[in-house]
Amino acid sequence: MSTLSDLVYAHGFSDPADVEWLHRLAGDGQLLADLASADIVIWVPTADDSFIAVAHARPSGAATLFYRDIVGDRVRPQWRAQVREAFLSGRIVDSASPDWFEETPTRVRAVPVMRTRGAAGTAPTVLAVLTRHTNLGEARTPSRQQITFNDCADDLFGMIASGEFPDPAAPTAPRRGAPRASDGLIRVDVDGLATFASPNALSAFNRMGFDDELEGEPLIEVITKILPAKRQFDESLPVVVAGRAPWRADVEARGVTVSLRAIPLRDHGTRIGAIVLCRDVTELRHQEQELITKDATIREIHHRVKNNLQTVASLLRIQARRTHSDEARDALAHATRRVSAIAVVHDTLSEGLTQSVDFDEVFSRVLKLVAEVAAAPNTRAKTRKTGTFGPLPSEYATPLALALTELVTNAVEHGLAGQEGEVEIAAERTEESLEVRVRDTGVGLPEGQVGRGLGTQIVRTLIQGELGGTIDWHTIMGSGTEVTIDIPLRYIARAQV
Repeated sequence: MSTLSDLVYAHGFSDPADVEWLHRLAGDGQLLADLASADIVIWVPTADDSFIAVAHARPSGAATLFYRDIVGDRVRPQWRAQVREAFLSGRIVDSASPDWFEETPTRVRAVPVMRTRGAAGTAPTVLAVLTRHTNLGEARTPSRQQITFNDCADDLFGMIASGEFPDPAAPTAPRRGAPRASDGLIRVDVDGLATFASPNALSAFNRMGFDDELEGEPLIEVITKILPAKRQFDESLPVVVAGRAPWRADVEARGVTVSLRAIPLRDHGTRIGAIVLCRDVTELRHQEQELITKDATIREIHHRVKNNLQTVASLLRIQARRTHSDEARDALAHATRRVSAIAVVHDTLSEGLTQSVDFDEVFSRVLKLVAEVAAAPNTRAKTRKTGTFGPLPSEYATPLALALTELVTNAVEHGLAGQEGEVEIAAERTEESLEVRVRDTGVGLPEGQVGRGLGTQIVRTLIQGELGGTIDWHTIMGSGTEVTIDIPLRYIARAQV
């Protein structure tokens, strides 16, 4: 299914700010659908004088009219004239009589989606049309809550038609844990007095220690009573509970955390009150705190592992200095580099919040580990990296860093032994695979012959066994050796789904 951005750009939109406006409106589509107890659809004009649906939200507490998603569909003939009139006139257009949709009586309201593009005072222009489709087949005597919800929806529709909603001053907060109409709704007047509180809103405040009725009370005074003494709170809280700014804030009391979202209501620029949505997010905040603690613990573990590996590398280095055997000294030097390469990955993991690393940064540090090899007597080697590795999870980064350390070290020690040359590491990444070529300008290998040393065995084990990839050694035409590694990345994509 096409996204909202795909659809609007395909039908003549070119201003990213207009697209962002529609995204913000679509983000509050569920709120509008729940308040109006109706399906909400956003339509944009097409080149052939029609309209196409780019967003759709179904009501949570009422029956939907559209059991199949209509995003990407053209406007139906029975709504086209009404939608077109709202788009051309810039006014809200209600259906003159009930409309029938698949044998269900409905009422349709078309609301022009306006946005002011220029400076303050500039007349807004119509971007799209929002339609509200109310199912009349389940009509019953509305409760006081339904009446209030519908009044709030009408106020928001009026603000949409005048370019005042969505509010451009509202920050783009994450949707996770955002209060919804069904979680709890409080209507306040211009002075901050609560004129209506839904049962769920009252229950949320009761859990925080407020035992009285909310209606008729200044919401800021209610919050002040339940907040613990000497407890620091969000500085934006008074502005939010008074409904003066379109912000979000949390209230915590008696171990209960309630998230508040204020939506100021305006009538042609004049503030007439506000909607304050509230949701008990206690469990959600506990989970977030546990995740933060877990992340900190994992980072600390990586930090300690890195320190331990560096200690091991230091011990191996000391042992190498004390040994009198050249063969033992070389073996200990190789072991030191292998341990240090693994330590680089853990050091990078300890600095981030995820279990993925920027492997280009890791490999740049790994290349420095082979500098001492390049500085061997009678050998002058220059290392060069081309291409991009990109981010890799730790289970890929550790074996790949160790394998490349072996290959580069081998290219310098054996391919360029006693001469001057270059080692190039070329990376090419696609969505399906990562290909790495390690080329040197050394003496080369007899075609078809591969070394049988410990380093070669380590590389085979890491690439083929742990990463499920392939590795191939061959001689470059003329001189030098090229090693090609091909690692499939489809497993990473599956793990992230």
